[in-house]
Amino acid sequence: MSLLEVSGLTAGYGIVQVLFGLDFTVDAGEAVVILGANGSGKTTTLRAVSGMIASSGDVVLDGQRVTNSRPDELLRRGVAHVPQGRGTIVDLTVEDNLRVGAYSRPAGDVDAEIARWYEVFPRLGERRSQAAGSMSGGEQQMLAIARAFMSRPRLVLLDEPSLGLAPLVTREVFDRVGELVRDTGTAVLLVEQNANLALAFASRAYVLEAGRIVNAGTAAQLQGDESIRKAYLGS
Repeated sequence: MSLLEVSGLTAGYGIVQVLFGLDFTVDAGEAVVILGANGSGKTTTLRAVSGMIASSGDVVLDGQRVTNSRPDELLRRGVAHVPQGRGTIVDLTVEDNLRVGAYSRPAGDVDAEIARWYEVFPRLGERRSQAAGSMSGGEQQMLAIARAFMSRPRLVLLDEPSLGLAPLVTREVFDRVGELVRDTGTAVLLVEQNANLALAFASRAYVLEAGRIVNAGTAAQLQGDESIRKAYLGS
């Protein structure tokens, strides 16, 4: 049984339908990417899975239907969402942002967990008393990821982590998340436009066009697909 099973997922905004019956899965400890151009429905997919917008169809987490559950309920069930634009609380310090991420956990082990994240992302430790909004985009992305992992999730939904970042910073962020997946066994559902980087990171991929999945397979299969290469890989 997959950790996350999504079937017939339909969602949109008001009268505008964006998703049209999506089917996809994420196994425990697996990294899966949803590729697509701007406007294809990638962000809407994560919002529907995480309960940020209303949807129909079935979202099943570890065998239990959680369609349209509230985001805080899903967080307690082990689903953390790093939204597009990072979602840090800009007026709070780095350390306070991390504490917010741990609100659903027992207080006793939070300090030790924060210290661990300062080791994973040393720049956060250097800026622990600094307001999150005053940091660079890359540093805010690191903070958003660390804050999501503070809840010790089983599944992280990661929305366009490369957005607005320099290539070297993007590579560092992906390298760190890859290490976290390997070290913690946390599953990741990633949506991303940087197909080369995403397919190097993930084991499987789905391609989304106009709210529908039009291709799926292992990362290696999609990297070798000529139509995918022309559309997304620049070759």
